[in-house]
Amino acid sequence: MSSGTAQPVVNDVLIEVRGLSKSFGALEVLRDIDLDVHRGEVVVIIGPSGSGKSTLLRCLNRLEDATAGSVRIGGAEITGRASNLSQMRRRVGMVFQHFNLFPHMTALDNVMEGPRTVLRMNRPEAEARARDLLDKVGLADKALSKPANLSGGQQQRVAIARALAMNPDAMLFDEVTSALDPELVGEVLTVMRGLAEEGMTMVVVTHEMSFARRVADRVVFLDRGVIVEQGAPDRIFQRAEEERTRQFLDQLQWEIGDDSVLGG
Repeated sequence: MSSGTAQPVVNDVLIEVRGLSKSFGALEVLRDIDLDVHRGEVVVIIGPSGSGKSTLLRCLNRLEDATAGSVRIGGAEITGRASNLSQMRRRVGMVFQHFNLFPHMTALDNVMEGPRTVLRMNRPEAEARARDLLDKVGLADKALSKPANLSGGQQQRVAIARALAMNPDAMLFDEVTSALDPELVGEVLTVMRGLAEEGMTMVVVTHEMSFARRVADRVVFLDRGVIVEQGAPDRIFQRAEEERTRQFLDQLQWEIGDDSVLGG
């Protein structure tokens, strides 16, 4: 029951993008992007190759500098020159298409590296965290294995554990299954689905439409550097409003022969 006293409105927007544009020379890759990502939300970005999806992700943690516009993480501006990049990147973990593990280190040491060198965590505490995270991604028994002795799916799960070791507020995933053999894709998507169920804020660029349908809170269709359409997965996949979105999904369905792309 209301006490009659006005309650403060909690702003649950974790990532706020306004007027974001990015050009490489004369090539305009992103144009005037506005996007909010709420705490605990899973936003999946889809679109054809070359549409700017990966560039958008890279702008969210300043791996690329925006040409114009702004990005705020937890209310803090990250696109300005005075922003603290190292502090910001502790809050936003990123997992890439290629695993980028240190080949000379074990899985355990790869996961421990960030907490030890960036967070200045002592070794016993960092090791305990790393072992817990390897267990979380199903690799407790591979802690002492080096990347060369792990499958692609296992390496990608180590990469996820490594990003989680920094205890981020949000996770960015850039086509993390595209370099994997088809039979290994599921084990990585299962880990990502578990993170979503736990309430991790996630922005995911993927071509895995079944994952988008089942896990996303919101699907964003990006084409030629602009957001064409966004909405709940069922609406985007079954009742897309924009012709360009429907064309993309129709083409995707034809290419992979999967009626489930469109909810069939």
